[in-house]
Amino acid sequence: MDFSSTFLSISSQASLLCRAIDVKPVNYSLFSRTRTRNPLRASCAVNFRNIGSVSRVYEKRISNLSHILMRSSAFLPILASKRETELNSGIADARIVAAAAATVILAVANRVLYKLALVPMRQYPFFLAQVTTFGYVAVYFSILYVRCSFGIVTKEMLAVPKSRFMAIGLLEALGVACGMSAGAMLPGPAIPILSQAFLVWQLVLSVLILRRRYSLNQILGCLLVTAGVILAVASGSSDGQLLSGIEFLWPALMVISSAFQAGASILKEFVFIDGAKRLQGKSLDIFVVNSFGSGFQALFVFLLLPFLSNLRGIPFTQLPQYLKYGAACFLNIGGHMADCEGAPFLPLLFILTNMAFNISLLNLVKMSSALLSSLAATLGVPLSIYILSLPLPYIPEGTTLNAFFVIGTAILVSGLTLYNLPKSGNQPHRNRND
Repeated sequence: MDFSSTFLSISSQASLLCRAIDVKPVNYSLFSRTRTRNPLRASCAVNFRNIGSVSRVYEKRISNLSHILMRSSAFLPILASKRETELNSGIADARIVAAAAATVILAVANRVLYKLALVPMRQYPFFLAQVTTFGYVAVYFSILYVRCSFGIVTKEMLAVPKSRFMAIGLLEALGVACGMSAGAMLPGPAIPILSQAFLVWQLVLSVLILRRRYSLNQILGCLLVTAGVILAVASGSSDGQLLSGIEFLWPALMVISSAFQAGASILKEFVFIDGAKRLQGKSLDIFVVNSFGSGFQALFVFLLLPFLSNLRGIPFTQLPQYLKYGAACFLNIGGHMADCEGAPFLPLLFILTNMAFNISLLNLVKMSSALLSSLAATLGVPLSIYILSLPLPYIPEGTTLNAFFVIGTAILVSGLTLYNLPKSGNQPHRNRND
């Protein structure tokens, strides 16, 4: 291959191209930096600039389009997350509604079975109180043992002073024994209405012991509850009314039992407050309080049997025989015991339902709030009163509710609802010494 001829050919073509473009040298002077511009080169430069601007426009449009696509793709997970949140919120609301409905049903069943359990155990309410108390002791201490094994309950929690648990156990023992003694002698619908005196006692005792302040709607609600209880009890003052033929001792004893239970609840709250201080801000486990409180309650129910049995006219010397017959009536093996029809099915069903109700109430508090759980329990009051007025198995006679009793119940429920209304921000429910 002849490289010289090839080089000459390329050189000649390059020279022809230069003449066609008319490339001229750039002349600079000492006083001017101007130069002669080639028209073709200027035209090419303009075209190149136009092409560059067009490319930048398209590049900007493409960038905007990609940005929109990126934003759209980033927004899709947000929409999906929002839909998932709404779905989870709907499921949570459905669970709360289901838990509230279960609490109302168990509240009604607990009150109804409380009266039905006292039908076969009418002569042995103290024995039923003892069995119920020991049942709670077994359940609570079993749960406490499991929580200690998993490290949920610490040694510091178990080391809190036990003297307050003794006081709690004594008050709860008096409340259970007096309540069951009165409940065995009272008509079924009177038991739920009289037991609502618990709210009045709780408010008074919390002001005296905990130095707690209450909002106006809570005080008005408490007054309505008091008026409802008085009106309902007063409806039985004449013959043919609800409490006709019932000695005044029994409704008074039911109200007093509510005072004992309210005092125990106030002491439990005080124990939690003091426990948080002793544990340096950590919350005292609820099963520590329930277990030791139930243990002392069982002890005091047993120790108080001689004193409480005198209320039923049982001499101390006949107490062992009373417990023996109470156990025989509770077991009712073969169903041949006189006046014990329905045992042990009804007493055991009451004990299980009572435990289930307490667990359901605690679960509803955990899922929602104490307000909703209290309102759910409140709704069970008129429903249980109505059911107890109907002819039931083992209570076929039923009870007629007069107008005063219905009005008293309506006032009671209105007071409970007003008491549980949310507190405003400027009327906090707190201690004076905080």
